[in-house]
Amino acid sequence: MYLDHFGLTELPFSITPDTSFTVITRSHQEALNTLLVALNSGEGFIKITGEVGTGKSLLCRRLLQALPEGSVSAYLPNPYLAPRTLLLALAEELGVAVDAQADDYHLLKSVNLALLGHAAAERQVVVCIDEAQAMPLETLESLRLLSNLETEKRKLLQIILFGQPELDRKLAEPSVRQLLQRIAFHYRLGGLAREEVANYLAHRMRVAGYRGESLFGPRAVRSLHRASRGTPRLLNILAHKALLAVYGEGKHAVGARHVRQAAGDTEGAASTGWW
Repeated sequence: MYLDHFGLTELPFSITPDTSFTVITRSHQEALNTLLVALNSGEGFIKITGEVGTGKSLLCRRLLQALPEGSVSAYLPNPYLAPRTLLLALAEELGVAVDAQADDYHLLKSVNLALLGHAAAERQVVVCIDEAQAMPLETLESLRLLSNLETEKRKLLQIILFGQPELDRKLAEPSVRQLLQRIAFHYRLGGLAREEVANYLAHRMRVAGYRGESLFGPRAVRSLHRASRGTPRLLNILAHKALLAVYGEGKHAVGARHVRQAAGDTEGAASTGWW
């Protein structure tokens, strides 16, 4: 690859949600603030939506790192599960010893007892469900029933749904309208503003070990913002391909021409215009 050519120690524009590369954008910080306020308020359900590639999984990881010491968290990355299987997965994440052959009543009772133990020890229990738009309607409804577990003073667990905009359409279904009414806090993640793109690129390059002058000139930055529409994942893909194009020419500066080449080779990229 181009690591030695640019003096890098690792790839700067990987699409995996690595928190060491986190850039604090306005949208992400507002979303994280919303989550922390909602959790501190004791709300049972919180919803975060955003288009593909806007960084929902990264935000989830940032939140888990920001939880107070002593908190208990569960992360479910694939919620396309039947109601009972979801309960078993949640029990496993929370470290609850359950008999997989137990009936639903005793399974729920085991989870409830474990949650009561956490509440007695004043431990906050947070469940993060990624790709929540994939949840079947009956599983969403069982999740609402699970949220009924509470003491006179507080919810026994707080549930955060991370999903694509399709989640909003699913929650509008009449069969889960009661769940929708319980979501007191929600936030819609957006893309990066044009003025945020240059800092985003520079930060990721620095984390990857680059110490020289900026490789991305103003026209390249504008082209990248236009082609990616500010979507971080797409921006990463385009920046990576642009660096490959520069490396192939033996050069050290990314121009608008390299971004056009990258956009022409990338599904979902918009036209960059002719700068």
